[in-house]
Amino acid sequence: MAPGRIALPAVAVGVLAVSAAAVFIRLANAPAIGIAFWRCALGVVVLLPFAAVRRERLPDRRVLLVGAASGVALGAHFGFWISSLSYTSVAASVVLVSTQPVFVAIFAYLLFREKTSPLSFVGILVAIAGTAIIAGGSASYGGGAFFGNVLALLGAVAVAIYVLIGRSLRTGGMGVIPYAIVVYSSAALMLLIVALIMGVRLWGYSGETWMWLFAITLGPQILGHTAFNWALGYVEASVVSGTILAEPVGSSLLAWLILHEKPGIATVLGGIVVLSGLFFLLRGRPKESVA
Repeated sequence: MAPGRIALPAVAVGVLAVSAAAVFIRLANAPAIGIAFWRCALGVVVLLPFAAVRRERLPDRRVLLVGAASGVALGAHFGFWISSLSYTSVAASVVLVSTQPVFVAIFAYLLFREKTSPLSFVGILVAIAGTAIIAGGSASYGGGAFFGNVLALLGAVAVAIYVLIGRSLRTGGMGVIPYAIVVYSSAALMLLIVALIMGVRLWGYSGETWMWLFAITLGPQILGHTAFNWALGYVEASVVSGTILAEPVGSSLLAWLILHEKPGIATVLGGIVVLSGLFFLLRGRPKESVA
């Protein structure tokens, strides 16, 4: 079978894999920073044998430094977002962290003067309105949910910075595996330092917790993102990037079925508004610029 014929099914598998991340994290029963650290560290362990077999070369010093900076941003993303799941619902957290294309568009304009089309600008405003609905609805659940929503938004900002920093590496011919190893290693080191400063426990977990940590690594971290990166060679970037609209839906359904976590009215309404805004944002961007 030609690879192109299985590209879309691969994207579907990737969406299912990343949609399960929030549920796996809830089931892991470990500190948020610990989960974030092991997600990145185990990702490096899994990828190193593939790099050795392919005889991948280490990047030069400049690329290493840029990759390390990108990894710090990715580590911050995982730290903020995974921590948010301890305070707010899976549905609200995943919808809010999925607003990262909004921050990518804003930062790209501020830093690189990349123009935003009128349709994309409308999408940004709509998505921001949706986040306000979710934030307003969380007030009735106390300050904890609001704090969790803020953490999820900070996770969106951090992953947007990760995308912008790493853009030159991804478009400059650097292989997916070397790039992932550099970024994951840097993220793991940063999270390790944070864990040591905060006194977060990284060992002594139960066997079930380790099982979920490996599931997070092999599923969302490796299978999910690897499927997306591979599919980019056969389908348009706009198709792959558009899958961000499906992730919150998948995560919310899995949380409802597995964790019995039914999203509130504000979360559902705000989520629909956010996803509509992201749809307009992605549709308004040129195909070659969709991250």
